[in-house]
Amino acid sequence: MKPVLVTGASGFLGWHVARLLEERGYTVRALVREGSRLSELDAEPVTGDLRQPETLERAVAGCGLVFHVAADYRLWAKDPLDLYRSNVEGTRHLLEAARRAGVERVVYTSTVGCIGIPSGGLGDEDCPVSLYDMAGAYKRSKFLAEQAALEFAREGFPVVIVNPTAPVGDHDVKPTPTGQTVLDFLNGKMPAFIDTGLNIVDARDTAQGHLQACERGRPGERYILGSENLTLAGILQLLSRITGRKAPTLRLPYAVAYCAGVCSTAWAEVTGAPPRVPIDAVRMARKKMWVTHEKAQRELGFSPGPAETALRRAVEWFNGSWRATARVPAA
Repeated sequence: MKPVLVTGASGFLGWHVARLLEERGYTVRALVREGSRLSELDAEPVTGDLRQPETLERAVAGCGLVFHVAADYRLWAKDPLDLYRSNVEGTRHLLEAARRAGVERVVYTSTVGCIGIPSGGLGDEDCPVSLYDMAGAYKRSKFLAEQAALEFAREGFPVVIVNPTAPVGDHDVKPTPTGQTVLDFLNGKMPAFIDTGLNIVDARDTAQGHLQACERGRPGERYILGSENLTLAGILQLLSRITGRKAPTLRLPYAVAYCAGVCSTAWAEVTGAPPRVPIDAVRMARKKMWVTHEKAQRELGFSPGPAETALRRAVEWFNGSWRATARVPAA
């Protein structure tokens, strides 16, 4: 069996994809940047960088499948062009290297942020959306990267695209913005909330969806990998039920959150340190990112578990890794 390349295996979602592949008996090769380490994986590390095409030739050599999960996932960057170099140019570099190497199939990990959301409705893979709808450099870079993947698919290279929603669970090492919300709740750093909505999905289920997309997905098609649509208030109530901690009851007006985002981001431009409240995060929060995963369920057999299971895994892992300063048992 040819090895399978996974990019982003040192991160959150990529780790879950690599772990699941190993459990299924695949030989996994992991593209890692210099200085990165693989935790609890048996994968063969290959040092490389999406921005350096020559390193990708070595990474894909002899591989049958590629799961391109890696992305520069930041809602603020001192130089926003860094996101385009990694997410757009890096995706093109990897797909070109994979095509030249004769890779049989690529699963490209996009984001729910590239899905159109109709006013008052649920987004799906067919909802109209454009670059103009993307808020911030991260979403714009991922939109352009997805367009690059679709371009390769139109040219006959077998690329399947998955659009995860907000994965939650164990091994969120960085953590992701959604994981940071869980961590802030555990550490008592969330005195208020804003009126927004997310679709929560277990990271383990998302990894399963990647494998199903590889096995059953149609090249050139997009598949939303999500589970439950919840308001932020609803997510906090679930965390309260899991931990026994009281959920915040103060809802912050959007205008106040926007002002906080402007000030926080402006200060970050001066100091170079990431803002506590990125303005792009506030802009994104204005829209409830509620979607349906019916297509993935119908075509891939994707069947995710409840959001509460994912949040419980996250709580247990953050407690166990001592990232929560005030550790609480899952009730």
